[in-house]
Amino acid sequence: MYIWNAGTWRTAVIIGRNTTDSASRKRFYAVAEAARLLGLSEPTLYRAIRGGQFPAIRVRGRYVVPAAAIDQMEAEALALGGVDSIGSVSGRTA
Repeated sequence: MYIWNAGTWRTAVIIGRNTTDSASRKRFYAVAEAARLLGLSEPTLYRAIRGGQFPAIRVRGRYVVPAAAIDQMEAEALALGGVDSIGSVSGRTA
């Protein structure tokens, strides 16, 4: 890749990848990853999932959490100035 710098074309050095690229974003998180992101313990998140209070998809006995659900929770929390409980987010377990 070349960049225009100081009136001449120069070779650019690219380090790493753009982590905001939609192709490289995760679509699902393991429960352990989602718990870590949310600052919860795994057992707490499993209880919320099994109780229907947190969105997750069950695949052959294993739960995965859609990244979109976490993004939606974040957006709602920011828009409302916070949420009072994990159960206030609509979701469905499979």
